[in-house]
Amino acid sequence: MKPETIWWLATRAYQKRIPLVPQLLKAVNYFVFRCITPYQAKIEKDLILGHLGLCFVSHANVEIGHNVLIYHMVTLAGETWTGSPHKIIIGNDVFIGAGATIVAGIDEGIRIGNGATIGAGAVVTRDVPDGVTVVGIPAKPLVKKATAGVSATPATGERA
Repeated sequence: MKPETIWWLATRAYQKRIPLVPQLLKAVNYFVFRCITPYQAKIEKDLILGHLGLCFVSHANVEIGHNVLIYHMVTLAGETWTGSPHKIIIGNDVFIGAGATIVAGIDEGIRIGNGATIGAGAVVTRDVPDGVTVVGIPAKPLVKKATAGVSATPATGERA
């Protein structure tokens, strides 16, 4: 069984108020995959923890949308108490590269927009808009540089 499936089952058991099962499943994820997956989080079943979620760490105040891929050694951290209104919200169709850190400030939330990409090793401390790719420490939007004086014909790709 994959760690994301165990995590999803733990969150569902917690929502249905089934005693001990969420804590047991969280412990299984920790001892088998070395990832900390709080059962209080809200995640979708189609979440993928790449590389078996090794060393993945999440705060309990996390909401993760559909079709999200999170690689190993990612941290989703919030400096707030479990159950507070301040959340880390990951939209739909998001990619989070290996070793990335998303950290919300003290009693603050953070939102990663739909279709966003977080580069490997990036440290995100602010909201990321929909469809934006961020990289670096601290994470900043990736800007594509225009190639001056070079054009290509669309049909052949040859230089003009």
